[in-house]
Amino acid sequence: MKVLGFRQANAWLHTWAGLLLGWLLYAVFLTGTLSFFQEEITFWMKPELHASVPNPQSTERLVAKVQMLAPNAAQWTLTLPGDHNAAAQAQWFDIGQPIVKRGGHSIALDAGSAEPVTPRQTRGGSFLYRFHFELYGMPRVLARWIIGIATMVMLVAIVSGVITHKKIFKEFFTFRPRKGQRSWLDAHNATAVLALPFHLMITYSGLLLLMFMLMPWAVTSAYRADTQAFFNESGGRGARGAPAPAAGEPNTHMPHSPLTDLAPLLAHAEQRWPRGVASISVSRPGQPNAVIELRERGGDSLIDRGSSERLRFDGVNGALLSSPPTPAISTTNALYNVFSSLHLIRFAGAPLRWLFFISGVIGTAMIVTGLVLWVVKRLPERHKRGSTPMGHRVVEVLNVGTVAGLLVATAAYFWANRLLPVGITQRSDWEIRSFFIVWLVCLIHPLLRTHKRAWLEQLVIAAGLFAALPLFSISLEHSHLLSSLKEGQWLLAGMDLTLLTSAALLAFTAWKLSRYQPQPRLQRQPRHTGVSQESAA
Repeated sequence: MKVLGFRQANAWLHTWAGLLLGWLLYAVFLTGTLSFFQEEITFWMKPELHASVPNPQSTERLVAKVQMLAPNAAQWTLTLPGDHNAAAQAQWFDIGQPIVKRGGHSIALDAGSAEPVTPRQTRGGSFLYRFHFELYGMPRVLARWIIGIATMVMLVAIVSGVITHKKIFKEFFTFRPRKGQRSWLDAHNATAVLALPFHLMITYSGLLLLMFMLMPWAVTSAYRADTQAFFNESGGRGARGAPAPAAGEPNTHMPHSPLTDLAPLLAHAEQRWPRGVASISVSRPGQPNAVIELRERGGDSLIDRGSSERLRFDGVNGALLSSPPTPAISTTNALYNVFSSLHLIRFAGAPLRWLFFISGVIGTAMIVTGLVLWVVKRLPERHKRGSTPMGHRVVEVLNVGTVAGLLVATAAYFWANRLLPVGITQRSDWEIRSFFIVWLVCLIHPLLRTHKRAWLEQLVIAAGLFAALPLFSISLEHSHLLSSLKEGQWLLAGMDLTLLTSAALLAFTAWKLSRYQPQPRLQRQPRHTGVSQESAA
């Protein structure tokens, strides 16, 4: 039995760990990369909101509209237009109704006119985000276990790949075009090294987000399986704050107290917060004990994950009230929050999210080049045998159906959003069903075509579908590229430009593949011994 050395063992581990879960990791990486802009994708998939353009009078009009829509509400919240959504969102709770995060009445408002808007039913970018770590259609816990195991394999593949390529940073600057296997190896090395810190961070932080499910034994032992008690005591994620208040019956003996002018409060908050105000909440409106709460837009704290500063004011006289003290965060929780914040990237502005998006694309390309390299590396053996082993054919089919097929399915998901009737029942479910139906067809298609033809056809289809989406938007008055550029709607223009760029890259890849002709393998010449045949004779 041959004993492998340390590097050879890691090479074997890197190859097979990367292959066996490579297709799942590709899907997770691609949808996770798209999820960096999940809110922008959701906004793009609601064309009814695209006419919404904020102006200096937007906040005043929106507040007046909410007060008109909910004159007797126990509490109302107005989410203002921002970097991720150009429309506003109003939410209010009736008297006696529990106040929870998702509940009550909710309606979208045009930021310019403050008129209610009814967008089409869609899961938007949240479907891609949820698929990224929960897949779809299977029990949530099982799906998260599968994703957790795949993430562990990804971390193992990254570490073993670094060990295997001892000159990996030197090889990063080496690229040998039109050399078959060597070209794919160079591309795999380059994409691995170019965003190596990102690959390690995003994989490790993904495991941290799932660690209480993957490794629950310490909490189970110390807290007798009461995980909520652990979160409450540690002050970490999932810690319960005060119970959700219930909106009590109005006090009819109290005179109606008009709400104070919000303009000075907003000016004070905007002077304090460079990014501006994200939302306005009013508790007990119309009563003498009304409270106004303003929330900062996009808090940039890595340590206090998902939090943003809040200011509380007296709802009648506008006096600044004291805010509840911020709970202390332990060093352990601070480190956990830093890594999880980097993974979720919700704190960041557009430049950093674009950097993460590009790094995610590079990571996706790293997985793709590894899967293709596995096939290319074994072509000489197949040529020598004169046949294709069943296992090799399965890998070829899965490569095409997963890599190109997921791109076609994503484009089909966007097209379903545009083409399905707005009033159809279960509309958002049919968008998702369209995604999986098209992906299934793309998985079957390579079985019926040669390997190269299957790649070409699916790449061309994906390029065509992505390119046609911005063209189709011309039929939508406020959604096409020229309109969004004219109005400065970079939320929409960025999406359309990304679709066109993706189409161009896929078309270029298909063109290069169509021109590719495998080079015949040259016979290795015998070494020159320094003795001529004449002298040997």
